[in-house]
Amino acid sequence: MLITSLISHTYELFNRIDNSNLPADSVIDRYFRSHRYLGSHDRKFIAETIYGTLRHRRRYEHILEILMKNIKREISKKDTVLLILTTYILENGNLSETEIELIEKGIFNEQGIMFKIKNILSGTYEISNDDVSKSIGIKYSYQDWMIKWFVTDYSAEEAERICASLNEPAPLNLRVNTLKTTLEKCQEELYKEGVETYRTRLSPYGLLVPKRLNVFSLKTFQKGWFEVQDEGSQLIPIYIDPKPTDKLLDVCAGAGGKTLEFSVIMKNRGEIFATDINNYRLRELRKRAKRAGAHNIRVMQIRKITDLLKNFSGFFDIVFVDSPCSGLGTLRRNPGMKWKVTENTVYELVKKQKKILEESTPLVKTGGKLVYATCSILKKENEQQIENFLALNPNFSLVKFKHNLNNQFISELISNGYLKLMPHIHGTDGFFCAVLKKQ
Repeated sequence: MLITSLISHTYELFNRIDNSNLPADSVIDRYFRSHRYLGSHDRKFIAETIYGTLRHRRRYEHILEILMKNIKREISKKDTVLLILTTYILENGNLSETEIELIEKGIFNEQGIMFKIKNILSGTYEISNDDVSKSIGIKYSYQDWMIKWFVTDYSAEEAERICASLNEPAPLNLRVNTLKTTLEKCQEELYKEGVETYRTRLSPYGLLVPKRLNVFSLKTFQKGWFEVQDEGSQLIPIYIDPKPTDKLLDVCAGAGGKTLEFSVIMKNRGEIFATDINNYRLRELRKRAKRAGAHNIRVMQIRKITDLLKNFSGFFDIVFVDSPCSGLGTLRRNPGMKWKVTENTVYELVKKQKKILEESTPLVKTGGKLVYATCSILKKENEQQIENFLALNPNFSLVKFKHNLNNQFISELISNGYLKLMPHIHGTDGFFCAVLKKQ
């Protein structure tokens, strides 16, 4: 396909992502399914351009501001987006002179505009600013408020490391389903299917796939031998360590990635109640549980958590709240979220998290555990949320595993009694988990 056609498709898809509440990967998947004539190279070019532009959008907008000083005419909204996409392609692609000419004539109808962008990219363009948040925000392409919160929670230096790590593409991690196979057998079968894998550094169930590919078409996946799951996500059920005799409630189960791992750790015994308000996600969980051979999971749609009080007050050994959150720990795989989450979004989520925690407490039996987890790196959603909860609920206390946890690799990940995973330190998505015991 001609470069001009590829850019036109990329522009169309980029606009769809901008105007959708769905994650970028879902919008991209739907677009490719409705444009089946696009070849594998075309899809690769479009997807890489979309993700790269989402990751570095603000920096490219800054470059465009510099460019505008050298262009006398007004730039339309469409051309602005096209220039941002083209800046990514120029910086990361290997365009021929012919392709550059085609873009200038077919997309912008302006000779020399690509040369001007290349000049800015090859020079040391100015991003210095007295406002630290703004300069870091432009350099790494984040909203100013995000940088302010990162700097407040950590430091300016660590904020830069966090931003840089979250701009890297996420690795493809698999969690082997040991209800059906072993890591060794799964690796062997994957190798026979042409997929090379390596053991993950932290998760005992994890495999790393170094090449990007569609693993869902593999026979090993269809047999239920593995799930796609970030290594950090795999560590949370291991940290909680449910027993085969436990009754466990997964309050916000969604499509059940961690629910299925609980089943593995509990050896397909005990009882797992997986609830959610979204029936579509629960249908997906039912399919996944069947494929995985997880028989101890009971799936229930609820309207609200308090619906469970009539039959399950003080019933559960573990109530797991995988809370709705900003998701800022997952920007490696969902970079479009950078531009959709607002400060107000976080404040509203903090209120929602508080409500879910409060409504979950009566379901925990005396001596049982209330577990709170997010895929955020913001302390307001994590440590501060738990500190506020404990201040209001003196019958709960933080369980500190540092000195008595069997898994040494997890002991090293615990900070102040919390499991805290950071992309720039651990190479995983950002996660937080706190275990609270009911007195």
